[in-house]
Amino acid sequence: MRYWWANQKQTYQHEVHGGYLWSPKVKTNGARNPFYDFMREVAPGDVVFSFADAHIKAIGIAASHAYEAPKPLEFGTAGAYWDKIGWRVDIRFFQLRAKIRPSAHMSTLAPLLPHKYAPLHSGGGGLQSVYLANISERMAGALADLIGREAHDLLHRSRVEDRATIQPAIGLAQWEEHELAHVRSDHRIGDTTREAIVLARRGQGLFKQNVMLHESVCRITGVNRIEHLRASHCKPWRDANNAERLDGQNGLLLTPNADHLFDRGFIGFEDNGDVLISPVADPDSVVRMGVSIPKNVGRFSDGQKSFLAYHRDNVLLLSKYLDQIAGALSVEIVIF
Repeated sequence: MRYWWANQKQTYQHEVHGGYLWSPKVKTNGARNPFYDFMREVAPGDVVFSFADAHIKAIGIAASHAYEAPKPLEFGTAGAYWDKIGWRVDIRFFQLRAKIRPSAHMSTLAPLLPHKYAPLHSGGGGLQSVYLANISERMAGALADLIGREAHDLLHRSRVEDRATIQPAIGLAQWEEHELAHVRSDHRIGDTTREAIVLARRGQGLFKQNVMLHESVCRITGVNRIEHLRASHCKPWRDANNAERLDGQNGLLLTPNADHLFDRGFIGFEDNGDVLISPVADPDSVVRMGVSIPKNVGRFSDGQKSFLAYHRDNVLLLSKYLDQIAGALSVEIVIF
């Protein structure tokens, strides 16, 4: 379990009442932002301290992993921003009766701030450039002590809460349905092509045939019976244009469980075939799914590399700005 600090000066009402965090993927100039990128490593059960109007006003418990989703409806006046895709994490927020003002407690909190990517300046005010920051268990404990029993009860709840309460990726499903409706209503597309594009969403039809021109077995498990394999998009169907949705080099043949891990960003691939494992992937679940993850799956074509780079940047739940949990999965998952 991890602890996070969210600066929500402008978004508190929308996000706390709506039950989520949402951020762009990059700055307006296209540059990566660590405080957006951290969204990728939030996991169910993590605790989020919500800071707005100079106070810690709410505590949230993450109810999903991060996933791609359009900018929410509440942020605008003309419906969801289907062309502005960011990171979303669903959160169960609890507004506090005992709000605290961190600036009044900096003698306690300042020594506990992270040396890099801190959410506050030395005076205790929130940094405008920071959206989400990782804080230590010690700092979370200090905040809970300052808030009182209300906070300690929530932190305890986050540790024992039934994982059956994890929510599905609601925004992701809404976005895919929006894209599917757009394809079905586009009269510029012929009926045969339209059907192929729709089937490609589930890794079947013409797309699977095209992937089979480049792949013959599951890269993860080695299964080679085509009836047991899905064609999994590297650049997701929801992100891709119609040509990319049918491009065979935008796909890998994977067993259903391996497809799930890849599609939701729990695993990814370097260009040389090295496997990347997200620190938020649950090792026990992966073992129970019967997936043994190799260290390397072999090289990819130039076309595949381009699509896999998109997957690493936009789907994989791994931030280059956070220290990796070395060996976290190697104990539980069979590596060969």
